[in-house]
Order: sequence, then C-alpha cells, then structure tokens
Amino acid sequence: MASPAPPAPAPQCTLALKVIPHAARDEVVGWMGEALKVKVRAPALEGRANEALTELLADRLGLPRRAVVLLRGDRSRQKVVRIAGLDRAGVQQRLG
Repeated sequence: MASPAPPAPAPQCTLALKVIPHAARDEVVGWMGEALKVKVRAPALEGRANEALTELLADRLGLPRRAVVLLRGDRSRQKVVRIAGLDRAGVQQRLG
C-alpha cells in the first residue's frame, strides 16, 4: 500500500530591504530594483526599528508577525527578511 504524498511546502521568499529609521511615518515607499524601500518611525536603537519593520510588513501583507523574520542586517539599513506564507509574486502583488 502506497503512503500518501507529503504535503507541499508552504510558500516563502526572502526579500531585500532598504530601511529608513526615524522617519515621519511608517510606510512602504516602493521597489528600488530588487529591494523594497521601507520607512519606519521607530529609531534605530535597541532593535526598535527592526521590530517596527517586521510589524509593518506583517500588517501590510496580512500575515502574522511571526511570518516575517529578519535574516540579515540587524544593525544596517540594508536588510534581508524571510516571509513565510507568500511567494515573491504574492508579496509584490500585496505591496504594489
């Protein structure tokens, strides 16, 4: 008797970001080539801008906060995040 096929893996993607902390408002500015430019009000102190970034992206993408994970760039404006639950095309569609 054949065993059932394993379920397909959930979609996910990595996304390059250029983040501007201490901005006037939280906003997704738009695509700059392959990277997404994002502004957050939080200052770049003690990880507050990183937290604001993951919350903003999760909210705009309609995903739980745990679905957006910072992979690289903890102390840099150039960051890479992993987004679970959407492929790159889905992310681009939701963020414009």
